[in-house]
This record gives sequence, C-alpha cells and structure tokens, in this order.
Amino acid sequence: MSNHLKTESSPYLLQHAENPVNWYPWGEEAFEKAQKEDKPVFLSIGYSTCHWCHVMAHESFENKKIAEVLNRYFVSVKVDREERPDIDSVYMSVCQTLTGRGGWPMSIFLTPQQKPFYAGTYFPPVSHNGMIGFGDLLLAIADKWEKNKSQLLESADQILSYIIPEDRKLCENIDSQLPEGAVSLFSRSFDRRYGGFGTAPKFPSPHNLIFLTLYSFIYHENDVFQQVKNTLKNMRRGGIFDHIGYGFSRYSTDDRFLIPHFEKMLYDNALLILAYAVAYKASGEIMFLDTAEKVAEYIFREMTGPSGEFYSAQDADSEGEEGKFYTWSYEEIHKILGKEAGEKFCEYFGITEQGNFEGKNIPNLLNEKEISNKFEQERKLLYEYRKTRTRLHLDNKILTSWNSLMICALAVLYRVTGNICYLLAAKKNQKFIQQYLTENNFLYVSCRNKVHSVKGFLDDYAYYAAALLCLFEADPQNDYLQEAKQIIEETERQFADQDGGGYFLYGTENGNLITRPKETYDGAMPSGNSVMAYCLVRLSQITDEKEYQQRVQKQLAFLSGEAKDYPAGYSLFQTALLFYLYPPKKITVVCSKNESDEMWSHMPLYAEVKILSKTTEEYQLLNGKTTYYVCENHTCLPPSNEFTEETGVFGKMMTKGENKTRQ
Repeated sequence: MSNHLKTESSPYLLQHAENPVNWYPWGEEAFEKAQKEDKPVFLSIGYSTCHWCHVMAHESFENKKIAEVLNRYFVSVKVDREERPDIDSVYMSVCQTLTGRGGWPMSIFLTPQQKPFYAGTYFPPVSHNGMIGFGDLLLAIADKWEKNKSQLLESADQILSYIIPEDRKLCENIDSQLPEGAVSLFSRSFDRRYGGFGTAPKFPSPHNLIFLTLYSFIYHENDVFQQVKNTLKNMRRGGIFDHIGYGFSRYSTDDRFLIPHFEKMLYDNALLILAYAVAYKASGEIMFLDTAEKVAEYIFREMTGPSGEFYSAQDADSEGEEGKFYTWSYEEIHKILGKEAGEKFCEYFGITEQGNFEGKNIPNLLNEKEISNKFEQERKLLYEYRKTRTRLHLDNKILTSWNSLMICALAVLYRVTGNICYLLAAKKNQKFIQQYLTENNFLYVSCRNKVHSVKGFLDDYAYYAAALLCLFEADPQNDYLQEAKQIIEETERQFADQDGGGYFLYGTENGNLITRPKETYDGAMPSGNSVMAYCLVRLSQITDEKEYQQRVQKQLAFLSGEAKDYPAGYSLFQTALLFYLYPPKKITVVCSKNESDEMWSHMPLYAEVKILSKTTEEYQLLNGKTTYYVCENHTCLPPSNEFTEETGVFGKMMTKGENKTRQ
C-alpha cells in the first residue's frame, strides 16, 4: 500500500513510497497532523545511494511490526538531504550536539513544533550488544510522550538553545596569515606512508588538494606539493578509483585507499577532475591528466542524460550487498580473459585467490610503480562483462549545485587540454540549468523528468555563479559574465546577513525552520560562503568594479573570523584568499591562424586568459604571428611573439620571502 510519498519526485522518497510506514514528505500536512493528534514526529533523513539508509529501510521501515508502532504513536516524515540541505543542516547540528557525531540515515524525534528532543543515526531493529533497537526506542519514546511529555518538551527547548548560533562580533580584518596556518595543520596530519590526511576513513577532499597546490606554487613550497602528488597518486592506484569503469567512490574505509565505500557521487568526481587537472598543470605528469580525463569519460558514459544534464549518484549496493557489482574472484578473471592474459592481469591489478575484500578482489595498483593503459583490451572485456551483472541504482535527479560544479570541472579541463568536447558539454549543461532549473530569475534545487523541486538555497546560487564565471574564463562571452552578476545580486538579496556578515543557507524565498544556519566550514563540499568568497574575488578582478571590491573585503574578513580557530577546515575560502592576495596575471592571445582551442593547453591555469581568433583595434598581430599581451600588477608588458612560463605551470611564481613583502 502506498503512503504519502507516492507523488514525490525524489528517488530517495520514492524508494520508501511502498513502505508500510505511513510516511509524509516534509510540509504543513505532517506537522498539522502531529499537532492535531498530539503525537511526536519521527524525522528520517537520508539519500538514495546511502548504504546504511538501505540497511535501516530493509530492517525497520519494511518491518510491519515496527511500522505499526510508528503509525500508531508517531507522524513519520522522510527527507532527501540532497533536496533539502536546509533541513539536513539544522538537524545534523542537533545530532552532532547530542551524540558527538553525525551521518546518514539521520533519525530525529521532534515535537509538532519541529523542536528536536532525541537524535541518532542508524538503529538496528532489535537491541543487541548494548545498542538499543529501533523498535524498543520507539516504544520508550511513545511511553515517555504519554506519561511525561512535559520533560520531553523541556528537553526540546534546552536543545534548541544549544543549536541557535550566538551573535558573534563581525571580524573587520582579512587575515593574510591563514593560508600558512592551514598548511601547517595539513602537514601535521599528512600520512607519509599512504598519502591523504588523518586516518581512515579517508575522504578525497579535493578542494584541500587544490588549495595546497596553489599555495605550494605561490610560496614555492615543493614539500607541500609532494603531499598533494602522493595523495593523488595513491588514490589513483587504490580501489577508491574504479580501474574497470573509471570514476571515484565516495571515500576509502582504510588507510591505503584500497577499500572504498562503493557509492559514486557526482560532486566528488567533479572536484577530483579539478584536483587532477590542476596537479597536471602544476607538474606536467601525464598520469594526473589521464586520471582527470578518465573520470570525465565515466561521467559522460554513465552519469549524463540526453539533454546534457548530470545525474547525482550511483549506489554502492546490488542484490542487497555492498560492492558486489565492483568485486571479482580470481577464477572469474581467468574465465573471462583466458589463462595467460588472466594471469598477467591479476598480477598487475593485485587480484589473488585469497582476495583483498571479503574473499573477493578490488582491482588496484597499490603495489605497482607504473600506471599505464597496457591492459586496455582486457579492461574493456571486463567492463562489458560487468554490465551484465545486476544494475546499480542510479539517482537520476539533477541537482543545480552539483551540476554547476561539473561545469566548473569541464571548463577547467578544456582550458588544460584544449579539447573542445569538454567546453561543449559544460555549455550544454548550463543551457539545461537555464531551461529547467531557472524560472523568473529564481534557481531551483533539483529537477527530475524536467520538473523542478523547491526554490534554491545558497549553495545553488553560489555554485551556479562559479560555473558561469568558469565558463566566462574558458569562453569569454558577456552573457556568462552578465548572468553571473545577476545571480550574485539575487544571492545578495535573498541570503546576505547585512549585520553579521556572510550568507545564510536559506533565504527569503525559502520557508522558515527552527534556526537559520550560516554554513562556512568546507566539508565534503565547499560551503556556499566559501564559494561566494571565490566568486566575489574573481568578479572584482574581472570587472574592477568597486562594489564587488567592497563586498570581497567584507566576505573575506567575515570568513577570516570563522576560520581563525581551524584554518584547514576552510580550504576553498583559503583558495579565494590566495587569489585576492596574489591576483592572476592577465593574458590576451591573438592567434595568427585557427588554433584557439589548441592554444589553451599552453596557457597557465592561474591566469586570466583571453584567446582571440581575430584581431581587434586594441589587440593586433605583431609581425603577422601569434601575439601575446601580458599584464600583471597593473603593469603591461610590450606585445610579444614569445610566451614563456618560468615555472611551466601557473606563470611566474615568487619565493616565499618575496611574497611576504607584498602583504
């Protein structure tokens, strides 16, 4: 029997539409019912490719006895965290405050006024090993609500007082020392043996690596870049990278990057394209470019819709088992490839009879020094065979923020390679956002089957503005720049905190929750506030408009105050700060023949580049040959037919001592 989720568009909510639990989507109907019937609300937050969400669903939400208890004593509400980041943010802070940790599935118990009084994540169906079972928990809360509701209401008010942010004095100064502090923290936590930072589980956090790469070349710190290279190489070698079908999994459950949590997310892969592309520009090592292009190939092949839209995620589970789709037996490889080819393939990819994961094998190159494509034909055979296995669930909703991030990745990959297919894919996706996720100058969070959901939040606006600026840098059309400026103005109107600085997560066009969060920490994805800092810095540098310069200083000062206690947690903000402190040089290239696309691969990435296929009144050919016009620090060099980069990477970089004098 269907419940109230049957008319929703979210794949996650639809996964629960046939549960015996009488689920409601978040909205007035659910809370009015709770108020009228004097029942507590059970709020369950997750997403469609979450392994432990599946486990709890199978164990508890498909369990008729547990469903009866939920239906009798509670009003049950399901939320897709990817569609409602505002709800997820508010109640994640509750979960972390009460339990010391967070994650999904998130299980929150609320009053009909949306005030939380109990929180947790996954609960087993029955109590064991000292962990309360979900069924027992429901009965205990129902009993407490009936016999001592006043205590729960009092507890809810107390919890609310803990999570409402205190008014903080607005920081007035930009702290130029924060990048150095962040690098010091990263260096202390760097795993010199296996790469990455800290211990398992290890998340890729590519925006940290991008910041460290930029810092290392601005400050001439080779040791810092070695940490980046070590991490990127080990991630490519490890099982976190899918050596058969490409793309990266969400994170590694071990220190070596061998055993992934097998789900693949669009945002991770977009950020990783950026990190590997930047590392290639910084080092010239072809493996980094090869990795970025293989990830893009995976996205085009498996995560792209017919209108150029990008899907959200692929599941970790098939046939109820995590990773079954991706793992191999030694015998299976030999059967498909034959004895001789199978033997060589297994030796290269670390596949043994004993296995490296629950008796099966995750292909990896952790024991190989060389990363090559020498088994390409064998890989293709295995990929085709793997497609005959039970198909993975695809979350095919289109998220504005994640699609915008992929636009940024593809625009940068075009600038690195000169391959026009990347730019065309980015532009096609931007058209999709414009057509299906924009209406009356408002952005929407997501769409599915070309029908959009709720009005957008800060991340949607900030990421889309960044995408438009990345497109403008790759293909300098005023349309992109003007639309970016319009999006920034709308962001300012809806989300800006004029008194306290920064931007709220939800704005004047969104509904109200019990608190109004202002996210600044760069977690799995950079925060909307950090992305806004980057957008404002780049807009001020591209346009030279004073209004943006004033906003930049205010936003960078605000985030300086936020980041002072733990600067390593604000890496995208730190990247924006480096752009502000050391503005990229401006390069205009006038091509003597039709070579504008190819020219991109020769240009530094840390620069504002315009490539012209025709002369203009201002930019003429010198000696009839391709001509370079270079400006830096408000000074322009004479036009030249030669362009050399002293580092071969981002352009001329100064030593650490020289940089200090500029601050």
